[in-house]
Amino acid sequence: MTETAHPNETAAATNASTQPVITMREVTVKSLRDQRTVVAEQVNWQVNAGEFWAIAGLHRSGKTDFIMLAAGVMAHAHGEHEFLGERMPIFPEESLAHRLKLGLVFDGGHLFNHLTVAQNIALPLQYHRNLPAAEVEPALAELLELTGMKEFARSRPCAMGRSWQQRAALARTLALKPEVLLLDSPLSGLDQRQQNWWLAFLERLAKGHPYYSGKPITVVVTTDNLWAWRGRANRFALLADGRFDVIGRWADVEKSNNPLVQELMSPAETTVNI
Repeated sequence: MTETAHPNETAAATNASTQPVITMREVTVKSLRDQRTVVAEQVNWQVNAGEFWAIAGLHRSGKTDFIMLAAGVMAHAHGEHEFLGERMPIFPEESLAHRLKLGLVFDGGHLFNHLTVAQNIALPLQYHRNLPAAEVEPALAELLELTGMKEFARSRPCAMGRSWQQRAALARTLALKPEVLLLDSPLSGLDQRQQNWWLAFLERLAKGHPYYSGKPITVVVTTDNLWAWRGRANRFALLADGRFDVIGRWADVEKSNNPLVQELMSPAETTVNI
């Protein structure tokens, strides 16, 4: 049977190359908080440049642990994990430039409350690029404009709602223009207007945003709602019961007879396409 892809899937797929950016072979993922807990075993996963993945799972299925491992925040317990051909996790100082090609947006932002929003966003530019203030300011202004955060520039994260903290965290991550962007539950706890903004913005990044001079980037999100990513993500996977299973494209999601997949793709509690 010939699969018919959604037009947006087809367009995004043409941006993908055959170069793997993330590769996992027989990987065991354990909980960051409790190393006795196994999140998933025998994970075999390949992410190619330009792909847009949505990894679905219920609450407490281990999505955060999985994305943290993928980002190199923690090490795998077994198997092989590579990022752009280099073994992960990448901690040595001499490999930092390679490591910074991958960006992670934490669920909830994980901003520094003693710094203003502007200071949080500028931090990577000052710390990793060692840029003088004269060069940081225009870059910072662009990021604030890009994410709609100008009015919150002087605010402390603790004085803002979760949705704006999440946007500030995105701006901070984009400051170094990573080639691969991982996001842990970016739609969690957001109202419909905020969800629509994230869905549209991430879709533009995946297809080629002016901020990247039109170059598409690789995007991976975790989610408890597959339907929200229909027509945006072009690859889907499921994390459940200690297993990581690649579903495929949206057509494969719709054809799946897995009850959990059907539950996670229900449109009843989702936003509409924009």
